[in-house]
Parts: sequence; structure tokens; C-alpha cells
Amino acid sequence: MSSEGGADEKKTIHPRLETGVPRLDFITKGGLIQGASYAVLGPPGAGKTLLAHQIAFWHVQHGGKVLYVTLLTESHARMLANLEGMSFFDASVIPEKLHYLSGFRQLEAEGLKGLLELVRRAARQHQATLLILDGMDVAKDLARSDLTYKRFLQELQTFIGILGCTTLLLSPHDPSELLPETTAVDGIFALSLWLSGPRAVRELLTLKFRGSAALLGKHELEISDRGVIVHPRTEVQFSDPVERVEGERVRMAFGVPRLDESLHGGLLSGSTTLLLGAPGTGKTLLGLRFLLEGARQGQPGVYFGFYETSQRLIEKAEGVGMGDLRKYVDAGLIEIQWQPPLEHNMDALAERLLERIHERKVKRLRLFVDSVAGFRSAAVYPDRMSRFFSALSHQLRMLDVTTLYSDETALFAPGVDAPQPEATAYVENVILLRYVELRSQLYRLISIMKMRESQYDSGIREFSITDRGITVADTFESAEAVLTGHAIMRGGARDVRRKAPMGENAKPRKRPQPKARRKPTPRRRS
Repeated sequence: MSSEGGADEKKTIHPRLETGVPRLDFITKGGLIQGASYAVLGPPGAGKTLLAHQIAFWHVQHGGKVLYVTLLTESHARMLANLEGMSFFDASVIPEKLHYLSGFRQLEAEGLKGLLELVRRAARQHQATLLILDGMDVAKDLARSDLTYKRFLQELQTFIGILGCTTLLLSPHDPSELLPETTAVDGIFALSLWLSGPRAVRELLTLKFRGSAALLGKHELEISDRGVIVHPRTEVQFSDPVERVEGERVRMAFGVPRLDESLHGGLLSGSTTLLLGAPGTGKTLLGLRFLLEGARQGQPGVYFGFYETSQRLIEKAEGVGMGDLRKYVDAGLIEIQWQPPLEHNMDALAERLLERIHERKVKRLRLFVDSVAGFRSAAVYPDRMSRFFSALSHQLRMLDVTTLYSDETALFAPGVDAPQPEATAYVENVILLRYVELRSQLYRLISIMKMRESQYDSGIREFSITDRGITVADTFESAEAVLTGHAIMRGGARDVRRKAPMGENAKPRKRPQPKARRKPTPRRRS
């Protein structure tokens, strides 16, 4: 509640129980509320029991005591055998701090009233601060009616509220069903496991969370030997990023003279640039050139890519005049983060990238993401792409990271069709690389399509990649000739020579010498 007249706003602060599940406490804005009850729903195999045990072991490691009551689920020995491979498992806390109890016989013999009395006695005896009831579907099935089941939940909550004990109620029900516990509990977490094509997708859905703000909706999760790891949606995880400390913005050059001139010195620091181009047009090499030029000036860089290993990238760079890239990679000034060809999670990729940037704690960082297609292939919901990249780009901008994204266009197309047209709304700069075919030969052209907060040269130039590096033509004449298909006029004479296409290392062709004109034979007079 708040009062008028400038009085301080009064807020009710609830004590929290941390779960120890990576980013679940972030979703709940600090953890579960002590003394509250939460339903954990989901089909068999979704990870309910694993999640509950992960929270339980974390809780006892931080001074709490847990009572784990099972109702017609797998045996305790079988359950523990399945957990032994998890990094959080600690057999030494059983049974003193983590006590297991089977309540099915009491439930079957005396109903919900007998189960409630059993839980009360055991919770007091073991001084439990966390209670887990696994198999609530059995309790509901044995209840005479929904009203009886609701009354049981209400009496249970009253008791645990007095003890200050937090409760997890595990049930294999579908969260779309209207269950009695959905209205009786303080929060609902629904786990799901479904197929997106051949890919198995795990998600956590936060449906309800009383007493605090929370990041509602679906969040992908993964299960590893660390247990459950939650990956909140990037667009809500970074919906309110910290403001960047304003400082002087500088130009970040590519080290390619004519290109840097067209950019009036380079890209502005903290900006985001999209390199658009067909496969093979030179996006990766231009991005590496950007990182290399920064390293030569003492600026750190990160390559975040999906398709080529560190060794392959270095070899490619050495073949085009960037032999000192290896030196800066070995020194750690340029870091290559290669994502192996696995089934990635889009939000996990963003977390990995941002966490590494935070760990390095450097200024004026240059970042090259090669490419957007790697994130796109990891997206379960394609309609999220625009919001995802907008949030990610904004977060990088606030960290004063100068970012280059590469993305592919069609190999040969009459127009320029961006794979993600809305991308131009969240990037400041767009550089287009393309092929042009002329008389059975291919040429590369480069142009700056967009550049916010800065002047730029929008002319189209021809560029080539040779063993000496990347070069951009001094003038627009060669590009004009390629685009129009006409010969280049120089000094009033027609010059039909053209530059070697695609950076060929061919020697210049010799200009054909004009044949000597034959003198006319004088006629004899008759």
C-alpha cells in the first residue's frame, strides 16, 4: 500500500526459500515464499521428482530439514539409485536432514484424514522446514469428492503455515486440467516434455505465484548431471537492463581503407551491425578482419560462431593475409567461442554469451556473431526471433559491446530479401555483400545500406579477397561497370579490361596491340 503526500511506500517483504535451481530463483524474484504451498505438475518423465530433490538437497545443505512423503510412487531405494549420478546428491544427509516416509498405507487405510495426521506427526518430529508430497494424484483419486480433497489441502496449508514449512505437491496431471489444487495452492509450476520435429523440448511454465512478482509464461529447461537448469526467455530476462554509463563513443574501424572511409572512420562503439550476404561473399572474413583490427589496437574481441572450429578459422585467416590472428587468439585478446553442432537452446546460447562477456570485465569489446542462422535453428518458436534479438542487442549495447551479426541472403536473387526483415529495426547499421554475374564471371560488391547516428557513403564498390587480404576499390567505376555490364571508359578511349573476379590472383591480361595497317599499293599509269 502507498499513501499520498510523499510518504514512503510500505511493502510486505516475505522471507524466501532459495531453490538452488539455476535461474528458477530469478524467475520467482528471489525464491519460494516460506510457508507457502506450490503445485508441481507434469507428465511422467518431465522432471518433477528430480526438481524436488534438487531443491531438497540444496535446502539441507543450507541448514534446512526436509520431509519427503511418497504416495504409491517408486520405492525409496529405486528413487535414490536414480539420483546418485547427480552432482547435488549427498547420501550423508539421509535420513537425519532429509527423511523419507511412505504414506500410501496410511492413506489407503484411513483416508486423507489419516494421511494428514501422519504428515503432522512426522513434520513435528523431524522439525521439517520443507515438505514434499510426491504422488498427489493418488490422494485425489482416493478422496470421496473434490470438496474433501480441497478441505485436506486447506487443513494441510493451515498446519504448515503455523510451522512455517514450505510445501511442494507433485502430481502427474496435465496443467490444462482444472484441478482442486490450482485454486488452493499459492503457486503452480508445470513441467512439460514434447517433440518439436525430432527434437525433445522441455519447458517450465509458471502459471501462478502469489505474494510476489514473477516471470510468468514458458521457459525452456534442460536436464544434465547438474540437475534441472532453467533458461528464462531472453526478452523477459533482459526486459529492464541496467543503463550504460555514458561515455565518449569512438570509431571502430575494419582496417580496410576504402570501407573505413565509407563509414567515416568506422562503426560507432556500442552499435549493432548486420552483415547481409549470400554464402561465400566474405561475411566471416570481414567479421574476423573487424576483430583483428581491434586486437591490433589493443581492443578485446569475441568470435561467437556455429560452423567453424577455432583451428579452421585461423587457417582461413592465414590464407587471406591475416596471419597474426593466431597470435592474438593465443594471447587471449581474441576469444573464439565455437558452438558444436548440437541441439542448442536459444536462450541458453544468449546466457552463455552474456555471462562470458561479464566474466571478462573488459571495455570496448568487439563481438562477431556468425551467424544469426545458428540462433534461428535453435528457436522452438520462430515468432520469438524478433523480440529475442531486440532484447539481446539492447543488452549488448548497454554493455558497450560493438556487435556484428552475419546473416545469409539467397545466393542469386534479383532483389535483396533479408531472412529476418524486422532485423533492421533493432540494428543501427546494415552492410550488404553480394555477388553479381557478368559474362560468365562472378564479382563481389559491398555497400552500406543503413547507418544511424552517423554520415556514411552509400555508394556501391567492388571488393576482392586475395592472399594479401580484403581490398575495396578506390572508386565506384568498377562496380558501375559490373552492374551495367558496360566497358569502363578511361581517358576517352574504350578499355575493355576488367579486374579478376572474386579476388583471383591472375596476372593482368596483356592489352592486344593494334595490327599495323597495310599501305595501299600504288597504281601504275597506263
